[in-house]
Amino acid sequence: MRKYFGTDGIRRIANTQLTPELVFRVAKAGAYVLAKHSKHTPTILIGRDTRLSGTLIESAMTAGFLSYGANVKLLGVIPTPAVAYLTKKMNADASVVISASHNTYEFNGVKYFSNLGMKISDEIEEEIEKVMDSGMISGLTAVNEKIGISENAEKDIEEYYQFFEQNFKGDFQNLSLRVAIDTANGATSKVADEVFTRLGIEHMIIHNHPDGININHNCGSTHLESLRKFVVENHYDLGIAYDGDGDRCQAVDELGNVMDGDIIMAIVSQYLKKQGQLKKDTVVATVMSNIGFAQYAEKNHMHFVRTQVGDRYVLEEMLKQGYNFGGEQSGHIIFLDKNPTGDGILTSLMLIKSIMSQDKKASEASKIIQIYPQVLVNARVNEAKKTFYKDDTVITEKIHQLEEKFKNNGRVLIRPSGTEPLVRVMIEGQDQDVILEQAKALAELIENRLR
Repeated sequence: MRKYFGTDGIRRIANTQLTPELVFRVAKAGAYVLAKHSKHTPTILIGRDTRLSGTLIESAMTAGFLSYGANVKLLGVIPTPAVAYLTKKMNADASVVISASHNTYEFNGVKYFSNLGMKISDEIEEEIEKVMDSGMISGLTAVNEKIGISENAEKDIEEYYQFFEQNFKGDFQNLSLRVAIDTANGATSKVADEVFTRLGIEHMIIHNHPDGININHNCGSTHLESLRKFVVENHYDLGIAYDGDGDRCQAVDELGNVMDGDIIMAIVSQYLKKQGQLKKDTVVATVMSNIGFAQYAEKNHMHFVRTQVGDRYVLEEMLKQGYNFGGEQSGHIIFLDKNPTGDGILTSLMLIKSIMSQDKKASEASKIIQIYPQVLVNARVNEAKKTFYKDDTVITEKIHQLEEKFKNNGRVLIRPSGTEPLVRVMIEGQDQDVILEQAKALAELIENRLR
């Protein structure tokens, strides 16, 4: 089991758990592992979101890289997918995003990307951890003229803007849709407005005044209440919400109904299939996707492949099998032909384009898929015990009973969080009240036994 990395990099409370000392070691070890086969001085990009601790972590990360002998380009506040895109575009050896994604401001994190703009694999993360905790870390020290240098590269965001202009040139000239956009007081706060303005899409941005502590606070893709209200009260045709680092996208139709990642993937995959752009007629998603998505895929003659939770595992399956479209219910959606990571802005533009092609309202386009009631209840447990539920006979017996109960008209999924001291209990079924009651009961049982 990995000691530092979870399902989406390292994520901890900044300056107490994610200390500058730890970040310094992560930087030195990461630079070594990701560039050890390079015959030139490595160049590493660093981007961050808007949380208060961002510059603290950035400073420690930069120091670690420079101490190893790598050069650093500082991209400033920038969405995660923009960093991924620029890593490949600028021929960098690797990149790092400093972000805790959808978490609240006191958390921060470190996500590595390879020179291909893709999140690094579990195996590479494990190798980095071994170097971090080995005696060799002190030997990874540049001296004299070998010490690295850093430079400000915030102007390179222009390449990301041009990426959208090139991919969507002229696509929205006759668009009559009015779009409201919630940027979660995060990394897309300025970028989304610039992209939508350049493409000529009528829009209004909300929650775009970051102050270091309001990122994801009652806004963004994990808190859609204010966007739903804003869309309905101001008669917008569509609402778009990103998370703090901009790699997720959720949506709201004109009636205020939530369009999660499953609904977005259904609408977009139908468009891609009609355009002949859905490779092998296949969509890749995780075990969290609704059973309604599996039924949608079967009805529309598509293959549906499930992976474990995490967009990195979706990407790995896509690369392995030659697929080009997939994502998560949470809104991490990957268009591999365009960018090798989840990209909230790209997803929202593809959703708009797909809805346009049908000449329907967003609520009508969503009817392509039937979403079954699904509840997710978190059991807060001791961090060291969050995988113990698999060996606890009382818990496993209760899980087995629920699986039998819902095997013909639902689904039960239990999994430990990769980033928090939680065990997530997910149940799908036909009756919302019944599945909620059962999920709460199981979560309470898990909490009591794994304190």
